[in-house]
Amino acid sequence: MPKMKTKKSLTRRFKVTATGKVIRKMCGKSHLMVSFTGKRVRQLRRTKVVKNALAKRIKRGLLAS
Repeated sequence: MPKMKTKKSLTRRFKVTATGKVIRKMCGKSHLMVSFTGKRVRQLRRTKVVKNALAKRIKRGLLAS
């Protein structure tokens, strides 16, 4: 049976850290940011940790072997 291919869309959106956590970027940073407060813009720079079953599914798609 051939190897499973990595889901390329997931590689662009998510990253697995050295400890195995899945992180993602916050959405809403592409345009129309004038309406946001400075506090909101700074908060959007951060990354979020994906949790639970969703992280498990993302890891399976990223680390396909």
